[in-house]
Amino acid sequence: MNNSFQKTVWIGVLTLGIWLVGTTLAFGQSAQEPAHARVACSSEIGTRTECAANTSGGVALEKESGPGACLLGKTWGYDDKGIWVSNGCGGLFVLGQATPVAVPPPATGAQPTPTRKPSERVETWGEFDPGEGVLVGRSGVGQLEISAYALIRYINQMPGTQTYTDHFGVEHTTDGRNDLYPHRIMVFLKGWVGNPKLVYNIFFWTVNPTDQKNIFASMGYQFSRKFSLYGGLNGLPGTRSLQGSHPYWLGHDRVMADEYFRPYFSNGIWAQGEITPGLWYNVMTGNNLSALGVKGTQLDRTWSSGASMWWMPTTKEFGPRGAYGDWEYHDKLATRVGFSSTFSPEERYTDSVTSATGNTLIKLADSLNVFDTGALTPGVTVQNVDYRLLSIDAGMKYKGFFLQTEFYNRWLDDFKADGPMAVTAVHDWGYYLQGAFYPIKKKLELYGATSQIFGDTSVGFTKSSEYLGGANYYPFDTRNHRLNVQIQQVNHSPVSSTFGYYTAGQKGTTFSTAFSIFF
Repeated sequence: MNNSFQKTVWIGVLTLGIWLVGTTLAFGQSAQEPAHARVACSSEIGTRTECAANTSGGVALEKESGPGACLLGKTWGYDDKGIWVSNGCGGLFVLGQATPVAVPPPATGAQPTPTRKPSERVETWGEFDPGEGVLVGRSGVGQLEISAYALIRYINQMPGTQTYTDHFGVEHTTDGRNDLYPHRIMVFLKGWVGNPKLVYNIFFWTVNPTDQKNIFASMGYQFSRKFSLYGGLNGLPGTRSLQGSHPYWLGHDRVMADEYFRPYFSNGIWAQGEITPGLWYNVMTGNNLSALGVKGTQLDRTWSSGASMWWMPTTKEFGPRGAYGDWEYHDKLATRVGFSSTFSPEERYTDSVTSATGNTLIKLADSLNVFDTGALTPGVTVQNVDYRLLSIDAGMKYKGFFLQTEFYNRWLDDFKADGPMAVTAVHDWGYYLQGAFYPIKKKLELYGATSQIFGDTSVGFTKSSEYLGGANYYPFDTRNHRLNVQIQQVNHSPVSSTFGYYTAGQKGTTFSTAFSIFF
């Protein structure tokens, strides 16, 4: 994918967004519904129900009555035809009035508060999606809610000190961790301004083991369930875990293959929507592979891009946020298949003082950084490389059972270096397989997984693997808060991530336990 094609795609998305804004403003008016009209609508676990109603004045959930949680934009919502509910959500819904025409202020001089319909959260923000949250305030100019996620984790990587050998036969030392941290904390300020479809998300994000503290913002316009346009920070859609499922994974972090192959988080624009019931898309254009620690002055004039589609043919859904595990206990078989792809031309981001690389994200199968001097050819330093990823995933859920797999192919090519390269391209591939079930419904979940990574043998790389098992205990009637215990057997990890469970070249056992809350 060349630069001119990427620019064409980006301009096309913006043009389509502008056209849709004009169409919405010109033709978005509809008839009013009498005040306080109510509609009862319900669904079973694993099913979706649509109830006809005039929703032009907005919809509010007055009372829940079903076996599943009702989450706006996830298990219930509305469109111009009526109200929809899914996955056990049921309740009594109040139909509001359309925004009234402005009236003169009363004699006291006080200004009346205009009535606005609530926002229909069409789909997630992507990787950094808030929870249901707590309403702080609402007025004629907008709405503010607060949401948060917090994780406390203990991790022990054994043995504490070990060595590994790279594909040139050079020996390296790696140290295992044994520490306890309030590992990850995220606070979201979310809502809408001016118009319920114009939404915002300001989030504070810290990973304490890496001493990272960041503030990000995203905003978007939710035209309809078929098309929403956003801008800000998001995960490039190269793997399934980067598209809103966090924190609903089996463990609290990704398995080794997912962590090795996945792209990262970039500033850009993205569009997503449901083409037809159960068929979704997500496309994004961003600055680079990762925005973390990169200044605007370091960026070149190239763009990164990613796209994903997924289809849920049987139940048209796959649980809240496309979650891993079947806490919701589907009575009908839920299925999902999809693909994702990312392209990113990457540069080294050289430190002018020390000449050290500032881009530490792309690891080779022996855990060396592709931008480190001598990583692919002795004495030669790669300055630029193209990163390409294609992944295919499939999953199913039924009565507490969950099974999911994802296959990856990654290419590194178009090297630009400060000397002749002995390698022209590197192709790695791999997969993971995860499964889970509930011996105690909605209380105790047991799971297992394996990752297999196959380095490019033509370059001299070898295979890496892991096998793990774990358990989740949910103390309350929600999947939002849980105690997790996990044990892993790792063989030659190519991943080195303080975010997750791995260190470079690790061979041995990792034990972790963690507790998290999310609202």
